[in-house]
Amino acid sequence: MELCLFTDSVPELTLEQTLDLAVESHISSVELATGGQSVAPHMDMAELLASGFARARFARTLASRGLRLAALNCSAWPMHPVHGQQDIAFIRDSIRLASALEIDKLVTMSGCPGDSPQARAINWIWFPWPDEGLELLERQWEEAIEVWADLTEMARAHGVTRIAFELHPLHLVYNVPSLMRLRDAVGPEIGANLDPSHLFWQQMDPLRVIEVLGPALQHVHLKDTELFGDQVALNGVLDPRSWEDTAQRSWVFRAVGEGNPESFWIAFLQALQDAGYDEELSIENEDPFLPGAAGVTRAAEFTRPLLADLPRPAAEPT
Repeated sequence: MELCLFTDSVPELTLEQTLDLAVESHISSVELATGGQSVAPHMDMAELLASGFARARFARTLASRGLRLAALNCSAWPMHPVHGQQDIAFIRDSIRLASALEIDKLVTMSGCPGDSPQARAINWIWFPWPDEGLELLERQWEEAIEVWADLTEMARAHGVTRIAFELHPLHLVYNVPSLMRLRDAVGPEIGANLDPSHLFWQQMDPLRVIEVLGPALQHVHLKDTELFGDQVALNGVLDPRSWEDTAQRSWVFRAVGEGNPESFWIAFLQALQDAGYDEELSIENEDPFLPGAAGVTRAAEFTRPLLADLPRPAAEPT
């Protein structure tokens, strides 16, 4: 496993400054957003799609620092009742760019439809009542399977063999059963981007999730969550209050090691290794107390020695 940097972590930096931060933090690869939900994409997808010269220049920018492009992130809202078709077109362009850059992995989200063709917002069903909600959920799944079967067919034709969904509430794919439902319906190209920060506040067990996902585990985001017991006691974890008012929230995202103890992260890395995962650990920083480069640096400094101390798997007998 190797440290990677999801460049959205430092929206205040230019691409060159971001890559230099990665080098300074002993990070060997990067995950770049192509647009969509990105707060500050560090690439111009239209230019890179249109120009082989621009792609060559981009590749040189990475290579000059000894960095590798690990994945493109094209998180968006396919099936959104207002801009879903626009987001599907954006994902298609991201597939084309991944192929042009010889990248076989996309990190994204499944999306979620509304409740009718006249809807203006998504309708995320998470409770088995009333009955019409469950009927809507089944119609949403029919749409999602059709959309992602089509996108996956295109990805396959372009040599993009891994589509890693972040398990994120408000999207149809947000936990292990929903991920496996789409994977079973569409194909093995569908997998998970495991971001434990979203599992913590849902009260899921990331270690069990790793064990069950097995080969469906395609990517990992390194991000932590801190829960505030006094707020959870009164408000629970379904908390719509502003990110800006951290003192009044039930939970906030944190840099790795700021929410859960080192013992958890040692077990987390060991579980990944036991599951056969040997790819990127992509630092994603959304810590309100350690924003930008400070959070990235903290996450890298925390994780590097844990990786170095991780027992290596026994060699296969010859």
